[in-house]
Amino acid sequence: MQGFLSTHGRKLTISSIAAGVLLLVSACSNSSTGASGALDPKADLTKQSLVVSNWASYNPPDLAAKFQAAIGPKVTITNHATNEEIMAKLTSGADSGIDVAFVSGQYAQALAAQGLLEPIDTALIPNLKNLYPEASKLAYDVGNKFSVPYTWGTTGICYRKDLTGFDPTSWNDLLNPIAKLKGKTTMLATERWLMLPAQKLLGYSANTTSATEMDKVKAQLISTKKTLLAYDDTTFYTRLVSGEAAMVEAWDGWCNYGITDNKNIKFVIPKEGSDLWVDTMVILKTSKNKEAAHAFINYILDPTVNSWVINNVLYKTPDKAAMDVTAAKLGVTYPNMLMTPADLLKQENLLDLGTSGPMYTKIATEVTSSK
Repeated sequence: MQGFLSTHGRKLTISSIAAGVLLLVSACSNSSTGASGALDPKADLTKQSLVVSNWASYNPPDLAAKFQAAIGPKVTITNHATNEEIMAKLTSGADSGIDVAFVSGQYAQALAAQGLLEPIDTALIPNLKNLYPEASKLAYDVGNKFSVPYTWGTTGICYRKDLTGFDPTSWNDLLNPIAKLKGKTTMLATERWLMLPAQKLLGYSANTTSATEMDKVKAQLISTKKTLLAYDDTTFYTRLVSGEAAMVEAWDGWCNYGITDNKNIKFVIPKEGSDLWVDTMVILKTSKNKEAAHAFINYILDPTVNSWVINNVLYKTPDKAAMDVTAAKLGVTYPNMLMTPADLLKQENLLDLGTSGPMYTKIATEVTSSK
């Protein structure tokens, strides 16, 4: 999982990519859809092929070969390093050649707002029945109209009680650490997660667009910077393992990597609350192979296939059928794998910030460059 800089190491900042712009994408004339735009449930999938863009190592290495053998279409899987990279390709105004893209929820929301996504045809994805009911209640796409969730999780404090001497319960424990922990804490540098602890501590939404509130967030983060060991999006859990750090802001799945190497490491969601991040699968409006694209998503939701990401990436997924056969065993070692969908939905979905994206970028720069 470390190798692909997953959901969060891959820089989930939301920007003004979509701000005020509506890109009109025309359907390709040799698409498999008819004049009405309806998909053909009886389409010959062996005559279709797919290009799928995902983060490296975020799917089984033999996925393309197994999908082709089982379903028919040839699949080429390409990789993007960040949401920003794939967004740049998908919003350039030209046909990217990509049929299915893995993007985080707020980016799927931005793409849908621009008219770049094919609506999900539920009749072509019968494995949607495997999802938890809560998976259709995600604020960025209620009802999964234009995206299908792949993985989900939250952010909290990952820590070693043998080094802290206590169990943290509040974002204040990280943002205003006791004397012995100064220089022993890290925070995430990616914009949305850099802001999150201060937003929640101050009682604000993780999606706030209030300049007044964000000024107070900035002030807290500038004060906190003086107490930090580092901003770290990729090696924070190894700092915990080595003892260089005692307490870090962490994504739940990434905290699990630390737990693998040191059983003293624990994860907690602070009492002020946190976020609910989701990685999704979307079908591009420009795809000429929409039936195959739906078949691909349906295949991913097969519990045998979906179990791979749970066992190998140590992320929770919205696929109940897959979680039912994997989570209990993993939960013995990684307690946060037992977090229920109801627990996750208590946290706040990250949404597209629209025209307020540049404000977050500016504040992040000011915070991380402050003395």
